[in-house]
Amino acid sequence: MKISCIIVEDEPLALKRTKSYVMKTPALELLGSFENATEALEFLSGKQVDLIFLDIQMDELTGIEFIESAKVKSKIIFTTAFEEYAIRSYELNVLDYLLKPFTYERFIQAINKYESVNKEPTNYIFVKSGYALEKVYLNDILYIEGMGDYRRIHTVTNKKIMTLQTFIEFQQLLPKLKFHRVHKSYLVAIDKIDVVERNFLMIEKNKIPISASYKDDFHRFMQHLKGSF
Repeated sequence: MKISCIIVEDEPLALKRTKSYVMKTPALELLGSFENATEALEFLSGKQVDLIFLDIQMDELTGIEFIESAKVKSKIIFTTAFEEYAIRSYELNVLDYLLKPFTYERFIQAINKYESVNKEPTNYIFVKSGYALEKVYLNDILYIEGMGDYRRIHTVTNKKIMTLQTFIEFQQLLPKLKFHRVHKSYLVAIDKIDVVERNFLMIEKNKIPISASYKDDFHRFMQHLKGSF
C-alpha cells in the first residue's frame, strides 16, 4: 500500500521540486498540493493522509501554527529554508526536518524514516554511494567507520561501502536496539560484537575504541541488554 501525502508550500520553485520528488518515488501517492495551510486544513477535514510535507513560513497560517491549531494525525515532515526552527520541530514531534534546497537523496532518507516508524521493520536500508542508492542488508553490517567527510560500512562479506551519509542519519535509520554509537568515528552492530572491555570492543578481530564521551552510555546499554559484565 502506498503512502498517501500532500504538500503545503507557498514557494512555487520549492513546490515544484518537492512535487517532482514525490512523483518519482513509487512508495508515495500525492493526493494534493496547497499554497497555504488554510486550504490544506479544509482538505484534511474530509480526508485521511499519511504524510504531510509542510513549509513553516507561510502567510495567514504558519506551519507551526498549523500543527498547534489542528488535530492533525498525519506525520509531518517540515520543509524550510530556516535552521532556527529545528528545536521547535522536535518539541512538536515532527518526523523530519528538510532544509531547503534539499536533495532527492535527503528526501528519500525522510521517507525511509517514515517507513521505519510506521510500517513493519525492514531488513535493509538504502545508502547513497557515489551516484547510486545501494541496498545494504542490516544483518550484513559489522560496523560503520568515520573517515573524514565519509562513512565506511564494513560488512560480513568484506565489502566496504563508502557514503557521505552522516552518523546522525544512520542512527535515525538503523534499529536502536541493534546498532549503537561507541565513538565519534564508530557505530557498531550489537550482535556482531565478540568482546567488550572498558575502552574497546572486538568485532571479527577488529579492535574498535570506546571513547570517554560514549563509554557510560554504551555500557549502560549493554548491561540493559545482557546484564553486567
